[in-house]
Amino acid sequence: MLIQNVPTPAILLDKKIMEENSRKMEELIRGTSMVLYPHYKSHKCPELARWQMAHGAGGITCAKLGEAQDLVEAGIPVVVIANQIVQPEKLEKLALLAGKASMTVCADDPDNVLALEAACAKAGTRLNVLVEYEVGMQRCGAETHAEVLQLAQLIRRQSHLNFAGIQAYAGQLSHETDAARRKTEMLRIEKDVAALKAFVEMYGIPVRHVCGGSTGTAADKPKDTVYTQLQAGSYLFMDASYERLGLVFRQAMFILTTVVSVKKDRIVTDCGVKSLAMDQVPPRYAAFPDAALSFSEEHTTLFVKGAPLKVGDKLLAIPGHCCTTNNSFEKILLAESGEIIREMPVTSRGKAW
Repeated sequence: MLIQNVPTPAILLDKKIMEENSRKMEELIRGTSMVLYPHYKSHKCPELARWQMAHGAGGITCAKLGEAQDLVEAGIPVVVIANQIVQPEKLEKLALLAGKASMTVCADDPDNVLALEAACAKAGTRLNVLVEYEVGMQRCGAETHAEVLQLAQLIRRQSHLNFAGIQAYAGQLSHETDAARRKTEMLRIEKDVAALKAFVEMYGIPVRHVCGGSTGTAADKPKDTVYTQLQAGSYLFMDASYERLGLVFRQAMFILTTVVSVKKDRIVTDCGVKSLAMDQVPPRYAAFPDAALSFSEEHTTLFVKGAPLKVGDKLLAIPGHCCTTNNSFEKILLAESGEIIREMPVTSRGKAW
């Protein structure tokens, strides 16, 4: 199908640029201890997860149990849930998944560790557990080195759990536009996490993995980084939010829209806030990057005078945030040379559980 014949709004993914972005990420981490564990939340598409595994990923990171279930069903052999799972009914499902793939989950609470053990004992499975360490994001995570050690020791005492290492995600720096501050803070966190790893290992506990990182901070990791897993996701697509950071990756993902009205001072397209994520920075239109925009549920108005367009023309919007935008669509259309070459279902769309 030609792009101009696609019903809109629709997500387009430029195959050539996506592959180029993948190669650039490989170059960034070459020579480091890091292996890419791309974050599934950026696309929620099993077909793309399998593509990433085929192109060198060590496993797939996700945020929720529902996403992990989709990944396991799609044949992904190594899945990391970079989050806590605490509800009893979810723990039961997680324990069962651990019998079908190599599953890893995060914990920062002793009672949660014991609940994970009980669920896995009942299911007869083993689960890998990362102790999450708080590095400034003010979200989840143990807050001291001593607390991390205590949790690691507790995990190692369990019969159905493996202590897998440390989760240390500096999400507060992912979209930091001040490059100098971003790098300085990343180096501070590197030193802290390296000291934490050494502290835990001083007590005879091997720290096999240190996990975290993002698209925005990948280039700031030192070559001798203590991290072993890089959990970046947006690098494959990019968006208007990451565009501000001047990264090496190019925009590969677009929202295809149709012009539904043309006036002397404005254009209206068929894509509004129900399709455009607004949680970071607003989306923008590639052909009119400086246009003032007004958003409603199903439309975007671009205030452009005398635009050489007519009703039915197509325009490409650059998403403000690729992850939450993909979550609004049932499929991603892979494009090459002006044609749609593949439709890829977003099977984990809306799976926030």
